[in-house]
Amino acid sequence: MDATVTVAAAHDVGPGTVAIEFETPAEFEANPGQFVKLSADVDGESYARFYTLSSPGVTDTFEVTVGIDPEEGGPFSRHLESLSAGDTIDLSGPFGQSYYDGEDRVVVLAGGPGIGPAVGIAEAAVADGNEAAVVYLDDAPAHEDRLDALGNDGASVVVTDDDADLSDAVAAALTGSEAEQVFVYGFADFVDAAVEAIEAAGGDADAAKVENFG
Repeated sequence: MDATVTVAAAHDVGPGTVAIEFETPAEFEANPGQFVKLSADVDGESYARFYTLSSPGVTDTFEVTVGIDPEEGGPFSRHLESLSAGDTIDLSGPFGQSYYDGEDRVVVLAGGPGIGPAVGIAEAAVADGNEAAVVYLDDAPAHEDRLDALGNDGASVVVTDDDADLSDAVAAALTGSEAEQVFVYGFADFVDAAVEAIEAAGGDADAAKVENFG
């Protein structure tokens, strides 16, 4: 669907990272792990980018998490960073097939901006009474409060800034259970490393639900 959505709230959730909560338009439905396209005109130029939901579901509001690179971020990133309650932006979606679908156990491997869908999916699984594990690679972690809360609720959470630790963390998170679904979210280099780690641990990388952010 296409709609103009209103910002309900926006706040910093880590270094160069902003969570933007939107009022849900009529008939909009999405699952944790799906993504939407946000678009706007900034200084006479049209921009559009895709962002994955970081909320555990869609109620009266839903959330996306936006990473802002202070050196490489362009006009649209700065526009998103400046949004506050009451502002509007155009939205299309949802898109994507790599979403949480009530699986009994989820293992979410996240690199950088993949933390958004990681916390959303893990929170949805825990709320459903299912098991969740998160392996998150970033040297400037975001959503640390939500990760701490997930750990307190019984989820397995590993945060590392060392590529060398990824394989060990993935091996520890995977159980090989038929009910287990692996998710991978991040840029191409992380996705490649995560797939290698899954295979090294004896997992089935082809069965993973993967979103490559390019």
